[in-house]
Amino acid sequence: MTDTDRDPQPRPSFLRRHASAGILLLGLAAVGAAAGVWTTVHGISTRDQPTALETWAARGLRHAAIPQRDRNLVNPIPLSDAALEEGRMHWADHCALCHGNDGRGNTEIGRNLYPKAPDMTAPVTQRLSDGELFSIIKNGVRLTGMPAWGSPSHAEDDQTWKLVLFIRHLPKATPEECDRMKAMNPISPMQQKETQAEDDFLNGSGDTPSAALAPAPTPRKEPR
Repeated sequence: MTDTDRDPQPRPSFLRRHASAGILLLGLAAVGAAAGVWTTVHGISTRDQPTALETWAARGLRHAAIPQRDRNLVNPIPLSDAALEEGRMHWADHCALCHGNDGRGNTEIGRNLYPKAPDMTAPVTQRLSDGELFSIIKNGVRLTGMPAWGSPSHAEDDQTWKLVLFIRHLPKATPEECDRMKAMNPISPMQQKETQAEDDFLNGSGDTPSAALAPAPTPRKEPR
């Protein structure tokens, strides 16, 4: 029997060769359709809690978006009282608006973001490596409320690493420590004016706070 007499090997069909890709695309289409129906029924309010599927997918994508070399980074700043205090001050001035001084995210902005500002004291956050925390702070996370902080160069990396030190400290932060951080929180010009008006009133050198904050009357134009 010659080679020409043998039965040719059956070739897999196009569908069989691309079955995995087809199943994946169908799965993604089904998920997209389900998300569309859910959005139509429930709307897109940021007050809702993310579903378990959304949380799982977001964490997986965040993990995949951090390069392996960054995940393996080790904090080069040794733990010290001075480094921890710098991290604390930076946190109170830049991060507490969303995350709170205690890191639990229970602020007006933090609980109304979508996804919500994470509880930085929770085990799921504390299990992140130093490199992952550093990368999230430095580069931010797309499609969330987390911006990129600091310089894109390495000029401010030390400050970011000190923030990582403070994040590791957050589960042990005391109520007294969090209260002390309130003096480091940024305040708006209106809040500054309110505080000054209250101080003046208590010192007997000004009107009541409400009167001091009242807008000046608009000058009345006399008819010609």
